[in-house]
Amino acid sequence: MSTDTTFAALADPTRRAILDLLREHASLTAGQIAARFPSLSRPAVSKHLGVLRRASLVRSRERGRENHYTLDALPLREVQLAWLEQFAPHWEQSLERLKRLAESDRASDDDPDDRWDDR
Repeated sequence: MSTDTTFAALADPTRRAILDLLREHASLTAGQIAARFPSLSRPAVSKHLGVLRRASLVRSRERGRENHYTLDALPLREVQLAWLEQFAPHWEQSLERLKRLAESDRASDDDPDDRWDDR
């Protein structure tokens, strides 16, 4: 599955909320998921689940007349590895600058001679 497919599925806030639900629960039926979204029709929730299924972000298993959905976070890991990790050097540089700034402020706070400079 491509990262574009994953990003397209994640673009909708309802689909992200469905993923959050499935992160919190091991398995939910389509009806249980739909019940969490009273402003949406069941067919609308089913369409969202279909998009998530095609993006391989959820798995569906039939049990009798019900479909049970579970989260599959592997595509999210692939997005992290393929795209987000490229930004890690930027984050690390930003954190290093913040650390230096915090340490320089703390060093000046610890210097007793600096306390008298504000008079």
